[in-house]
Amino acid sequence: MVVKGCHITLSGLRFHAYHGVLPQEQKTGGSFVVDLQVMGDLKKAVYSDELTDTLNYGTIYELVKEEMMMPSKLLEHVAGRIGQRIIDTFLQVEMVVVTVTKENPPMGADLKGVSVTLVLSRDE
Repeated sequence: MVVKGCHITLSGLRFHAYHGVLPQEQKTGGSFVVDLQVMGDLKKAVYSDELTDTLNYGTIYELVKEEMMMPSKLLEHVAGRIGQRIIDTFLQVEMVVVTVTKENPPMGADLKGVSVTLVLSRDE
C-alpha cells in the first residue's frame, strides 16, 4: 500500500462570534460556521496507530475556537488567522483550506450565509 496524500477535515464548527464591519455586529455578534481541510504528511499514523503521528483534531478545534473569539471586521482576516495558526502549530501541515461562513449577514437579502475560503500553504 502506498499513501499518496492525506488530509483531516473538520466540518461545521459552529460559533457565536463578533466579526463584522457594522457596530451592531461587533456588539451583538452572530452565527458563524468554520470548515477546514488540513493537509500534510500523516503517513506514519497510517501504520503506527498513534495520536502523536497525526494531527490532533481536538487541538485544531481549540485553535479555531481561540481565533474565532478574537473579533475581526473581515471574514478574510479571520480565515487567514485560523490557517496561519494551524500552519504555525503543526510542523507536518503543508496546506490548509479554511472556509468561514457568516450566517444570515445583515445585508437585506434572503440568503443562508456568506463565505470566504482561503487556501494557505507553508512558506518554504
